[in-house]
Amino acid sequence: MTVEMIPEHQLTNADDAAIATLLARCFRTDFGGRSFFQTRHSWRHVLRHDRQIIAHLAVQLRAVRLGGDLVTIAGIADVATDPGHRGKGHAATLLQAALTTARYSPARHVLLFGTAALYPAAGFRPASNPLTYLDLTGATTGSLHRDRSEDHLQVLDLGPQVWDAIKPLDLLGGLF
Repeated sequence: MTVEMIPEHQLTNADDAAIATLLARCFRTDFGGRSFFQTRHSWRHVLRHDRQIIAHLAVQLRAVRLGGDLVTIAGIADVATDPGHRGKGHAATLLQAALTTARYSPARHVLLFGTAALYPAAGFRPASNPLTYLDLTGATTGSLHRDRSEDHLQVLDLGPQVWDAIKPLDLLGGLF
């Protein structure tokens, strides 16, 4: 199988619907029939079997504030593999493709919220930054959360600059 990279502006209606269906099968969280949780992504990586999308990973390229610095990051989101195709390394394959693409982007770090074993295996490490973010659950503007700790934040440096896991992190919007 070949990993496809789909820039968000080239996502077809059919693929958008297929990803939404996959996410609904893979998560207990209600995505509201969307192919994204809170906001649209910058690009997607997918794997197909018999022309059907069986695995998906999304990336949001965005600026965040780390302490006093504005930093560009790539945020990994909506990682999903069809239950009938799990255990074959599809998520790890998509993650490696996303990291390769991110290395050619302006991002200096990759962030994600997750606990799967494939993340530390790919070099991610836990970060304990106090978070500020806007709750966009259900595609509506909710509460502003300040200095909130998040147990599942993980980071991977893409270059020589090391992520400061203690400085306050303002996501300048919602989670990804």
